[in-house]
Amino acid sequence: MAKLVAVTGATGFVGPHLVRALAARGYRLRLLVRRWSPLPSLAGIELELVLGDLEDRAALGALCAGADAVIHAAGAIKARTTADFMRANRDGTANLSTAAGAARLILLSSLVAREPDLSPYAASKRAAERAVADRSGPWLAVRAPAVYGPGDRETLAYFAGVARGLALAPRADGARVSMIHVEDLAQALAGCVAVELDREICEIDDGKAEGYGYPDLAQAAEAALGRTARTLRVPRPAMAALGRINAGLNRLGAPVQILTHGKVREIFHPDWVVRDRKLAAVLAFSPRYGLMEGFRDTVLWYRRNNWLRQTRNTV
Repeated sequence: MAKLVAVTGATGFVGPHLVRALAARGYRLRLLVRRWSPLPSLAGIELELVLGDLEDRAALGALCAGADAVIHAAGAIKARTTADFMRANRDGTANLSTAAGAARLILLSSLVAREPDLSPYAASKRAAERAVADRSGPWLAVRAPAVYGPGDRETLAYFAGVARGLALAPRADGARVSMIHVEDLAQALAGCVAVELDREICEIDDGKAEGYGYPDLAQAAEAALGRTARTLRVPRPAMAALGRINAGLNRLGAPVQILTHGKVREIFHPDWVVRDRKLAAVLAFSPRYGLMEGFRDTVLWYRRNNWLRQTRNTV
């Protein structure tokens, strides 16, 4: 019988891509969902559903019962307070780790976890890694860099800005970032179910040595959108002021904003480059998308789904 893989975060950004990648490998699938609404992208895939969340120990027990592997792709990328980040990312991971027992636990982490002092988010991702490192069963943590692709709402604003002729970038000379298309990340995570790595923290990206500068991102976005844009380099004090305003709005109960003072520190950190190639080597990982192809695929999806209007080059 095919292996049973349990998945959290299946209805988020990465989740549907991950579920399809696992299904293509023939795994049986069990998903943890708060509530289910049909996802067209998962049509035709046989799924077992468990209703609950990461604080529901009974639901986590049902999710992990008999599973050969558990992939933890759920997590909070924005929250009102440090305590909220820790509750979602650290405590939720610890609860799942306990429920997983002897099953292989694969944690989708973030490259920011290597700099936990930068932000509450980074600290919570490092704490999540510690939670799985403390377990007796097998585990693997995969640190992803910036993830983009079909279904991503967080980078949509960047593409929309370039579509209007303006590419925003931090005034951070020499800063480099690694990137990965969501489908490539999903394939890597699916490959981790059978990989012979245990009790390791690994990194994954699209294979671009030394990552990308912000001008590279603008150039790829321009090519994908078929237009040119002027770059506006935002100084750190200006972005920090906006971050403080957003943090205040978060405390007052407004819709949660991702750009807070902690996120600004992440953005202006000069080195988000993946250099650990261990996982890629073990997986014989060959990414499908470089930045140009990946941005083009993302823009096509945005337009097909009416997330981004077709624009005319005015420059």
